[in-house]
Amino acid sequence: METRTILHCDLNNYFASVESLKHPEYRDVPMIVGGETEQRHGIVLAKNNIAKKFGIQTGESIYQARVKCPDLVIAEPHYDEYLYYSKAVRRIYSRFTDQIESMGIDECWMDVTASRDLFGSGREIAEKLRRTVKAETGLTISVGVSFNKVFAKLGSDMKKPDAVTEIPYESFREIVWPLPAFEMLGVGMKTYKKIYYRGCRTIGDIANMKVEYLESWLGKLGKMLWVYANGLENSRVLWQAEAEPIKSIGHGTTTVRDLVDQTEVRYVLEELAEEVGTKLRANRLSAGGVAVQVRENDMTVREYQCQLPHRTQLAREIAGEAAMLFQRKHTWRLPLRSVTVRAIGIDRENVPEQLDLFTDHRKRERLLSLENTMDTIRERYGTHAVTNGGYLAVGKLSSRRIGYSLQDVQRM
Repeated sequence: METRTILHCDLNNYFASVESLKHPEYRDVPMIVGGETEQRHGIVLAKNNIAKKFGIQTGESIYQARVKCPDLVIAEPHYDEYLYYSKAVRRIYSRFTDQIESMGIDECWMDVTASRDLFGSGREIAEKLRRTVKAETGLTISVGVSFNKVFAKLGSDMKKPDAVTEIPYESFREIVWPLPAFEMLGVGMKTYKKIYYRGCRTIGDIANMKVEYLESWLGKLGKMLWVYANGLENSRVLWQAEAEPIKSIGHGTTTVRDLVDQTEVRYVLEELAEEVGTKLRANRLSAGGVAVQVRENDMTVREYQCQLPHRTQLAREIAGEAAMLFQRKHTWRLPLRSVTVRAIGIDRENVPEQLDLFTDHRKRERLLSLENTMDTIRERYGTHAVTNGGYLAVGKLSSRRIGYSLQDVQRM
């Protein structure tokens, strides 16, 4: 049986590398890309290799990063630039195949099985890609070459930066099985802790564990990891023109100051739900559930989910259910640093469902018409033409979100 040739391409230190193209002086100093510390968006979004040597991690606070490296240089993010270079690199990839599946702005899988007669082996194609991207954009990529998506991803992580790693079918056990289990796709640190104390410390341990044990510990995830570890994953790479099904639509923010009570959280949830509702309506989708994620000020993350009584596109229903969910589930331990709302259970907007006799569906239709009108106003006059004003009494959201400063509001 002929094996497939799958590549996983990962742009190295992407945000930091793009900033270094504009500022070559960043290349020789410890540098990170981070949010605005004045607005409390002080998270490390990306780091260069010099900063990495100080132990700086993506996702930690800028304050923590500065403790590790007092001379750290901080660059503001420029998302339009990151999108521009991402598209430029994808155009290079498309010269070799039209099976390109995104895994974020800086990573993607490519199926080059049908391209081997034109461009050579998987490793040869990977080397051509690496050299071309570097010559035409100034950026570097790491490429994993294997016979499925999971091991291709693993390969691109094994050697960085500007490198190619191949994991052939014939020798994947010798290469992959000795690696720590947390290096495989699907094994986060919480999962790793669960299996570590049960004897699964390497990928090989997962592969050789009875699948029934893994399922009893992890449910469906257990069987999936066993399949991954044994090289049996065979999902296809999407065609470039295909859109991956939307599983959730969310919006989050880091507040200027910590949130300390239910009322403040409710105001923030209402503002975030406005954006989620707008996205649902724009994509002609509806939500069957809602999820609320909060980050406490010690960076601990908690998430709660529930089903909605009816599928919806209404921001006010999403906000209301999110607020009740948070009130039911959350036990206050520390003030909250950030909040995210996600619409889950996504399906098309008019999917049939069983209605009940106790809900005023005509009122829901009128409210939907109202929110569609608000969308039209925002599209014509700007995002902040209509704004939820409830949270202004709290004043803990960045003024950039609402289009004017709180001082302006006070003078009205």
